[in-house]
Amino acid sequence: MVNAPAAWFSRPAARAWTGPPAPAGVAAFHRTLPGYVPTPLVELPPLAAELGVRRVFVKDESSRLGLPAFKILGASWGIYRALCDRYGLSAASLPPPARLRAAPGPVRLVTATDGNHGRAVAAMARLLGLAADVYVPYGVHPAAMAAIKAEGAGLTEVPGPYDEAVRLAADVAASDPEALLVQDTSWPGYERVPQWIVDGYSTLFTEIDEQLTAVGAAPAGLVAVPVGVGSLAQAAVAHYRSGPTAPTVLSVEPDAAACILASLHEDEPVTVETGSTTMAGLNCTTPSTLAWPVLRAGLDAAVAITDAESAQAAHDLADAGISAGPCGAASLAGTRTALSYRRALAPEHGETIVLLNTEGRAANPSLP
Repeated sequence: MVNAPAAWFSRPAARAWTGPPAPAGVAAFHRTLPGYVPTPLVELPPLAAELGVRRVFVKDESSRLGLPAFKILGASWGIYRALCDRYGLSAASLPPPARLRAAPGPVRLVTATDGNHGRAVAAMARLLGLAADVYVPYGVHPAAMAAIKAEGAGLTEVPGPYDEAVRLAADVAASDPEALLVQDTSWPGYERVPQWIVDGYSTLFTEIDEQLTAVGAAPAGLVAVPVGVGSLAQAAVAHYRSGPTAPTVLSVEPDAAACILASLHEDEPVTVETGSTTMAGLNCTTPSTLAWPVLRAGLDAAVAITDAESAQAAHDLADAGISAGPCGAASLAGTRTALSYRRALAPEHGETIVLLNTEGRAANPSLP
């Protein structure tokens, strides 16, 4: 087990990751889902004044396709691609999602979650008429578990941390020929579905680009991303390092579970000993094996924050009319920390900052 200092910064010249962007068709797929609209990009001039930058925007994922978090973007695309693969449908001619309801053979979706991903898998299962079983570790808020059950999924509480819930879900899925594991972290031998989930997150960044351009604020100078195992940050790096712009990409983790930060300091993936945190969706011990090499090569900065800092940021965002859970508010808290090291950041950070509010308060109502 490894613990790390509270911040890490790279040199822009050291960026080495030049991999491909997400495949074409992801955003078009999401537009076919019932209720799809781009989530708001909200400008907050008072925050820009506080932080000493020109413009600050919050990408507000507190209501994405009827759910209070961004995770449905990855879960929907990952499940869709996995089912097409299961049924032998060609990636060159993928059918409309509605056709999968009539696909042959029973399938039961299985996943582990610390909240939002599991609810997203359950919601997609309901949309497609499939069964789903969700495994949750200790520390998940009862309201988050109730929301998963309300989608019609079975729920099993695991008396251990997130990694233990993932192992159990994987074991259960491996023992059932009808089960399909849909996990948003990867390990050797299990990488295709997690990569499809990461690809699904690309729609979020495509929307940001279009929205910033529409209000004359493009390109982003800094994008702050809350991080658990690193999949969303992986999508951010893939998007921004393969496109025409190269903002500072900042990862933000709870100080009780900063596995990416510790790994960056060690220059290799490590496991950390986690503690209790209100940022339940970020309470992860080990980086995703898919995410790690991308983050190692493409991240500019990483910080760890306290629960108190996240709570203050959530209250500040609420005062500005934005519903943010502890994980969603982490981006603001982390940016405040990172800007105390301004000299370590690229100068473009002083122009446009984008904060990813990855969940609304309803996703994890643990704040007073």
